[in-house]
Amino acid sequence: MPDHVAALSDDQIAARLEVDRDAFILEAAEAGVAHAQALWGQVLLDRGEARAGFGWFLKAAAQDHVMALNMVGRCYDLGWGVSVDKTRAAACFRVAAGRGLDWAMYNYATLLALGEGVAEDKAAALTWLERAVAEGSGLAQAKAANFVGSFAEDGWAGPRALTKARRYYARAAAGGDFRGCFNHARMLGDAGEVTAALPWLTRAGALGHARFIAQACVYLAASTIPAFRTQGLAALRQGQASLAC
Repeated sequence: MPDHVAALSDDQIAARLEVDRDAFILEAAEAGVAHAQALWGQVLLDRGEARAGFGWFLKAAAQDHVMALNMVGRCYDLGWGVSVDKTRAAACFRVAAGRGLDWAMYNYATLLALGEGVAEDKAAALTWLERAVAEGSGLAQAKAANFVGSFAEDGWAGPRALTKARRYYARAAAGGDFRGCFNHARMLGDAGEVTAALPWLTRAGALGHARFIAQACVYLAASTIPAFRTQGLAALRQGQASLAC
């Protein structure tokens, strides 16, 4: 870390961040601090300056910053500031996953499951997802848990296992994944626990994006569970309305 940054105390750093967070991050990034470079890349990406953000992720990744490497992979995966290249994305995710990053485990597993950038290998994908659940935290862990639930429910890498699916969907929902919330609600409804399912539909509506909510509305409107066609739709839209407010 450059001397002028390293010389600051924790209180001084906190004060600088409070006054002008972005300016301090940029200063540290330009001074060569890898973590600041990764943060500045995210700032630029959030501003819609994807090409510039990609450049900063590359700088941080070159210094062995594992989250930046994952973000380089995301840029190649989704075409953020660079042409889509699923093979390069998979390579970035694989290295970052091997170094223990839960988001990279989830992202690499997704490409393995879809056969994008790598040969399709659902068994390997499941192994990475289960590792992300076991070793990860936060939303990455929750999203991985939901994906494991889908593997179990649909039998993508072995026999269907509905008890396992229910357990993982419940974990994903508790962790704040909107798809996990919806899938947990589905399973509760199928078990006749509609009243318990409704709050999870509300939470799915509050957390989910517009395309997901539109798909969820179609599912609920066609449900064989009468209460889902009425109360379930209302609960989902209640969550969406609370987000709009």
